[in-house]
Amino acid sequence: MDKLLDKALGAYLGFAIGDALGATVEFMRPREIEAQYGVHREIIGGGWLKLARGHVTDDTTMSLALGASLLQGGCHALDRFVSGDDALVRSIGDAYVLWFKSKPVDCGNTCRRGIMRYMHDGTLAGPYNPGDAGNGALMRNLPAVLATLGNDTVFERLSIAQARLTHHHPLSDAATLGIGELLRHLLTGAAHCECQSWATNWCKQNPAFRFVPYRSRASAYVVDTVQTVLQFLTLHDDFEAALVATVNQGDDADTTGALVGMLAGTRCGASRLPQRWLHRLQVDIVRTITDQTSGLLALANGLNA
Repeated sequence: MDKLLDKALGAYLGFAIGDALGATVEFMRPREIEAQYGVHREIIGGGWLKLARGHVTDDTTMSLALGASLLQGGCHALDRFVSGDDALVRSIGDAYVLWFKSKPVDCGNTCRRGIMRYMHDGTLAGPYNPGDAGNGALMRNLPAVLATLGNDTVFERLSIAQARLTHHHPLSDAATLGIGELLRHLLTGAAHCECQSWATNWCKQNPAFRFVPYRSRASAYVVDTVQTVLQFLTLHDDFEAALVATVNQGDDADTTGALVGMLAGTRCGASRLPQRWLHRLQVDIVRTITDQTSGLLALANGLNA
């Protein structure tokens, strides 16, 4: 397998693995997880959503909605977006509406509010809202990173455009761009030590996200989410070790797990993901992710041609 494709597929499949693993212990506290599971390390379903084994949550399905919209628009829509046309962003908004109407297993309050605003008045962003500092825009941005790989300007514009459909807060913007930037570095081959250096330097520029000393908060507040992700990604070089440590923090474990799975999965590549976890995922999710990954990388090639 091509090296970039292996890393990109590792990111997307790792994301889904982390989502499915973390969903079991979402909203639990570490002591509750320890009492019930010891160390939670297997994809077994259940949790407050009562998921079947191997099923994913809104983190993965909303990302897939974004990816489908980008692929439907193709290079032509991206080119028009670069020229200032908002048709692509409207297509993404429509994709989020279709996702919402499909009755997903879960939908965060801020995502719900933003999608309903778009349905009501068609605006591509709401005004600044102090309640929009959740992780919902960050969690779904992976397809935008893949589709714009190699083009800094379009990466930033598309990431913020898709984010602002539901979230309008500077911390959400900073997290979406920052974690996207880290993912881009990993896709181009950054090693564990480089990941650690990047996190240190980025937090100097964005002090709200400093994670040392770690405060042991893993909520959906985007600062808590990013601090948890950076803590365990930089602490562990191994995919499984990083992911298990993350989800056992509980709270918003499907999202922190998905994001660590994405970043650590990029670092190791799809070929080195734990097979027992990969084989637990729904077959149609794996197939859709595989198809989208190839298509999104092709979009990036077309954008940079």
